[in-house]
Amino acid sequence: MKKLSYETLHEMNYDGYLLEDAPERVLQFGEGNFLRAFTDAFIDVMNEKAGFNSKVVICKPTASHSKVAAAINEQEGLYTLYLRGFQDGQKVNNKRILSCVSRCINPYDDFEALLACADNEALRFVVSNTTEAGIVYDASCQFTDAPASSYPGKLTQVLYRRFQKFGKESGKGLIILSCELIEDNGKALRKCVLNYAKQWKLGEEFINWIEAENLFCSTLVDRIVTGYPSAEAETLTAENGYEDAILTTGEIFGFWVIEGPKSLEKEFPAKAAGLPVLVTDNHKPYKQRKVRILNGAHTSFVLGAYLAGQDIVRNCMEDEVICSFMNQTIYDEIIPTLDLSKEELEDFASAVTERFKNPFIDHALLAISLNSTSKWRARVMPSLKEYVTRRGSLPACITASFAFYIAFYNGQELTADGLNASRKSGTYTVKDDADVLEFFYSHKDDSAKDLVHAVCTNISFWGEDLSTIDGFEHAVTTCLEEIRTKGTYEVMKEIIKK
Repeated sequence: MKKLSYETLHEMNYDGYLLEDAPERVLQFGEGNFLRAFTDAFIDVMNEKAGFNSKVVICKPTASHSKVAAAINEQEGLYTLYLRGFQDGQKVNNKRILSCVSRCINPYDDFEALLACADNEALRFVVSNTTEAGIVYDASCQFTDAPASSYPGKLTQVLYRRFQKFGKESGKGLIILSCELIEDNGKALRKCVLNYAKQWKLGEEFINWIEAENLFCSTLVDRIVTGYPSAEAETLTAENGYEDAILTTGEIFGFWVIEGPKSLEKEFPAKAAGLPVLVTDNHKPYKQRKVRILNGAHTSFVLGAYLAGQDIVRNCMEDEVICSFMNQTIYDEIIPTLDLSKEELEDFASAVTERFKNPFIDHALLAISLNSTSKWRARVMPSLKEYVTRRGSLPACITASFAFYIAFYNGQELTADGLNASRKSGTYTVKDDADVLEFFYSHKDDSAKDLVHAVCTNISFWGEDLSTIDGFEHAVTTCLEEIRTKGTYEVMKEIIKK
């Protein structure tokens, strides 16, 4: 069977959208599944529906070996994307061959090929997803490195080359869309680039050009990308009639918030293409919405659901009690603490429920449980505090979720792999930072009252003493006692009846 290529598709009389030739207007740092199933998918649709007419040239951000990079070039940038899940209550399985990628550069083999991208007058955008650790200022990087090891270092080298070529012309700077999952990702990247410009003594004129001609946008990205479908690959290859080494999959839901001027909508015509991309002057309310509703819902119910005998998210959504508990948490306790319009929040919450029901994703509860201490602090605690402030009472579901957390972490054996605990159907291993696991192990034989007090007053966990929240410690203690006698499922059932 032939590999995916333009020639292969022509021989098959493929009648889908293809863009064989276009200027490389987007430089992308990162060849992984997320960017290819998210930003490149959006760009491909913009090419088709909004005349964006842009190819993406990809740069490998690290020196590690990548089969994906080689396959991108072997397949002329072509690859197949399946977006799957529920949409408007219907099961969806969309297939698209993407043709927006032109090639993949390895700057560790050919640094000049990367710098030459900066000489391209048509280049306008930089997109990146180099993981949370990618946006870092490493002072050991030198301007003479070929290339600098850090992503911000490479970007500074590219920008300086472009400054040398076009620095005297207005409008030749770049729009930089950072997709890394860190706070204010665009601002953090800009700070790193300016640090390198100063460290490398590239001159005030260059620094002024960075600040005046280039736009560093903070963004929020939201799509679950499941990657190469190994279990289905043989079947899909037979159906497609070609081999695709970099076929990838993701959920149908996607949302991209870009903090920038409204003029960006004309240059980056996602809205005109009907795509879920929002350009706004403040991305933070949307990030808060995602963290509090989607991530907060996960953290609020999965530990209790796991103790009740469930293993994956989708099955939880098919259980009337657990699903009702989650919805009560979202609609009655989380949404009232947020400041976006009720309609926007409820539309997002409805989409979350559909995403959790996705029949193509087996999202394991134990995987979500990893590092639940920091997750509860970041995702759920702000909703607890804001609810108390606004309503003057305790949110029942969120309070119970804290008791679920304590019950889940109440293990009996500390090993090198984690803290071993048990539920009715068997044992499991709690995984978290060593100090967290050691703390719970040291309190493994505590009464419910003593254990809750120890956890609530552990300021290193929460940054504050949760026992100072009026009635919270007592309510959690009562809930934990009920969990120990009745189980988490019965606790959920009683809460949703009230």
